[in-house]
Amino acid sequence: MKISTEIMLDGHYYLNASTDFTSFEFDSIGPRGIIRKVVLYTELHIRSFFNLAFGDKDVHTGLISDLTVSNNNDSEKVLATVAATLYLFTEYYPNATVIASGSTDARTRLYRIGISNNLVEIQKDFIIMGLCNGGWESFCKDQAYTSFLVRRKP
Repeated sequence: MKISTEIMLDGHYYLNASTDFTSFEFDSIGPRGIIRKVVLYTELHIRSFFNLAFGDKDVHTGLISDLTVSNNNDSEKVLATVAATLYLFTEYYPNATVIASGSTDARTRLYRIGISNNLVEIQKDFIIMGLCNGGWESFCKDQAYTSFLVRRKP
């Protein structure tokens, strides 16, 4: 299967992908230096459901932290890069459903804002839902969600 390396998003960092497209690394570049970021897609106990994990990679231990606050003044570019991994991942796994949430309420809110700001573009290629009051609903701007569910349109 040929996987396209052209992604429909501008303003993202160059990505290094694993051969199975479940792990991606890139460098955030800003006033705090170069910070290695990692995006991991892990299959859950439900077939074709994957968790999206994202965080900073510790250069000394290799461990990934989803609680580190980088403050590298490039959050929009970082979020665009995470979105770019979703395009690549779902091209390789077209039937995958991806679930994501922030490690904190503030991060979940940041993700919601990023989705809201790009909703028209996102909805061209993806179905996106939010978890609210214990149930899934079609994503709506200005609605607080605890998690997000994303699936590539056929």
